[in-house]
Amino acid sequence: MNQVNNCDIQKSSWFLIASACLLLLMSFGYRSSFGLFVYPITEANGWGREVISTALAIQNLVWGIVAVFAGGLADRFGNMRVIAAGSILYALGMMLMSGVDSPWLLNTSAGLLVGAGIAGTSFGIVLPAMARAVCEEKRQWALGLGTAVGSMGQFAMVPASQMLIDAYGWMTALNLLAGSALLMALLAMPLAPYSGDREESSRIRSQTVPEALQEAMGHRSFLLLVTGFFVCGFHVAFVTAHMPAFLIDNGFDPKIGAWSVAVIGLCNVIGAYLSGIWSGKMPKRKVLVFIYLGRAVAISAFLLFPLTLPSVFLFSAVMGFLWLATVPPTSGLVAVMFGTRYMALLYGIVFLGHQIGSFTGVWLGGWLYDRTGSYDVVWWLGAALGVVAAVVHWPIHEQPVPRLAAEHG
Repeated sequence: MNQVNNCDIQKSSWFLIASACLLLLMSFGYRSSFGLFVYPITEANGWGREVISTALAIQNLVWGIVAVFAGGLADRFGNMRVIAAGSILYALGMMLMSGVDSPWLLNTSAGLLVGAGIAGTSFGIVLPAMARAVCEEKRQWALGLGTAVGSMGQFAMVPASQMLIDAYGWMTALNLLAGSALLMALLAMPLAPYSGDREESSRIRSQTVPEALQEAMGHRSFLLLVTGFFVCGFHVAFVTAHMPAFLIDNGFDPKIGAWSVAVIGLCNVIGAYLSGIWSGKMPKRKVLVFIYLGRAVAISAFLLFPLTLPSVFLFSAVMGFLWLATVPPTSGLVAVMFGTRYMALLYGIVFLGHQIGSFTGVWLGGWLYDRTGSYDVVWWLGAALGVVAAVVHWPIHEQPVPRLAAEHG
């Protein structure tokens, strides 16, 4: 690996880190903006919210499923090719979404194509390259930095997307976003030297993909991690997709919904970065327990107190600190338990659990809203799941599998 023995970061690694962070900023920013299109698309086509909720739920599920295969391809053929393909699918999906006039086209564009595009350009593909570009002592710092800067996309892109919608309409806004998404392919080029098959020693490389999968699926702590990450997906996807519409229903201007999501992204920059640092200094499972309990308290307080402009932004800020703070300790646990050789693949499996939760949160929000006229049940379910996730993470063992411990022994 291209690094020095004293763990200083070389210029080539800094260039990779900068490119990877900008790539994540764009990928995460586009995805975070889709909640802004829920109201105008449903109004333009006369649909209930279950229609677009189903499309966004499909997007999250496809993202999770494709992420497993994308991770395997990135480990085998390199990150750059996977990201380039993902960028094209991302752009094509948003372009087709701009002319949507039927549920099947919405499911194909916003669901299948965008979901596959996100899978090829998001954390599961980019973070492993960042982890390989630095020494083990700086791994959690790199994971936290990538997550934090990627989160800045939510702060930067959501208000920008709302301004495009206000200025040019939602269809033109989507086309402009689609065109800019192709730039992500260029940002993937510096990641090429950090493919999975170039990392770690020959004794670790001798493990095959089926053996890596069998090892992970038979590991209790790995399965607990997958289960707990389901809850993270439920929270993040539900709030991102339905918060703007929830606030409009309660009499707020559409811009408040956009800024609410943006505040979440801004505070997440700090929360994700600090989570990366704390995860390198204390047990990662304890960091995750704190995060999920904090979310449960924040959601409960948001529902129990009167809904005002200050309460909206206070809730957004608190949730922002806890938003993607789960990613550095979660991805870090995968690296600790199994090493970085198949990190993209194994994190992809963990992330599939996250995306099943995302599918559930987005779809259930729209389904229950159309039947009850309220999001209350899903909000309270999210609070309860936060407690469940804290309990699930507590017994996780933060140590290498016997094979890895023996190889480094």
